[in-house]
Amino acid sequence: MKSKQLFSVVILAADRELADPVAQSAAVSCKALAPVGGREMVLRVLDSLTEAEETGPRFLAGPSITSLEENAELSGLVKSDQVGWFEPQNTPSLSAFTVLQSLPLDVPVLVTTADHALLTAEMVDYFCREARTSGCDVLAGVARYELIAEVVPGARRTVTKLKDGGYCGCNLFAFLTPESRKAADFWRKVEKERKKPLRIIKVMGWIAVLRYLLGQLTLEQALGGLSQRIGLRVGAVRMPFAEAAIDVDKVEDLLLVESMLAKRAKGAPF
Repeated sequence: MKSKQLFSVVILAADRELADPVAQSAAVSCKALAPVGGREMVLRVLDSLTEAEETGPRFLAGPSITSLEENAELSGLVKSDQVGWFEPQNTPSLSAFTVLQSLPLDVPVLVTTADHALLTAEMVDYFCREARTSGCDVLAGVARYELIAEVVPGARRTVTKLKDGGYCGCNLFAFLTPESRKAADFWRKVEKERKKPLRIIKVMGWIAVLRYLLGQLTLEQALGGLSQRIGLRVGAVRMPFAEAAIDVDKVEDLLLVESMLAKRAKGAPF
């Protein structure tokens, strides 16, 4: 019997801005190297990906070569070819697009971020297994806001409010087919226009935006519209883990994740 093909993994590990507040708070050169629970976030992510059963080769998009060489363990992983490294591009989407272009088209790819400090092998395997059976080209991980609010009260997350509930992104993306790589190019175009609402509406489509504003758009309808827009089967994996939606964008997130890791270590509920 033919064995399943493991996911190659792309970890986005560069800062969006020159003076990232999390990096400054932790007194490190880039956010990915900020320690939580006594271990740098990017190394925590790499640890979880190593433990996962569904993942294979790992590739970093960033941090800069200067930051990379500041951390002996991370630099050692790259120099020993245990982890691949790519120079970061100007935006996360362009970094992802660049690495994806270098990988074989027949290999499924998982994209995540270096600030996903609560990521576990269980979350990774759940997402990848659900993605494999979805019949889609590309998928994103999402979690219901109600679940997050119940498990982590007070956690401030960006919520997409749809007719069937609120959803938060989980920084987990699967590219399953050769055609799926087109989605990275679409992401690049949307990100390029992220500060120009009218242009984003043009990219996404007026009807979908109007239905969203009127509170008439469900998640499945949104995914269906996006599928038609970019000519791919776009899906979502609903993650049953509230922590999957908590990354470290702000200093307050860093403090929250620190406290959650301490409770996890004690086996206590969040």
